[in-house]
Amino acid sequence: MDMNLTETRYTISEVEARTGLTQHTLRWYERIGLMPHVDRSHSGQRRFTDKDLGWLSFVGKLRATGMSVADMVRYAELVREGDHTVDERRELLERTRREVRARLAELTDALGVLDFKINMYAMNTISTTSTTSTQTTSADTVAGKARL
Repeated sequence: MDMNLTETRYTISEVEARTGLTQHTLRWYERIGLMPHVDRSHSGQRRFTDKDLGWLSFVGKLRATGMSVADMVRYAELVREGDHTVDERRELLERTRREVRARLAELTDALGVLDFKINMYAMNTISTTSTTSTQTTSADTVAGKARL
């Protein structure tokens, strides 16, 4: 690999400290093809670059989306294959974006219900002395949820 001799290199311990990923995870990423080839020192120690750290940051974002490891590895393979895979990479990312947006909508709806219930309790609008466990308040009915 053609590297600039002045480029900063990081040991696996330094990358662990910077990224929060364990050394085991970093080795696993390399083994399954999620991490591109990592240069080695003359003694065989991995030497990561700033570009590698950037890639790991991106992989962390993909993980946060809920993208499967298989899809992340596929994406990494496509990147290594070159520019002719741009359309396939975009499609993979667009599919993931649709899935994230759907989850965000679900979470937004759930958050709205939680906010509603919290506000009700904060305003003391639910009387715990005059209802039984089988009754619901009109506010609970409005929220479409059984009394919790």
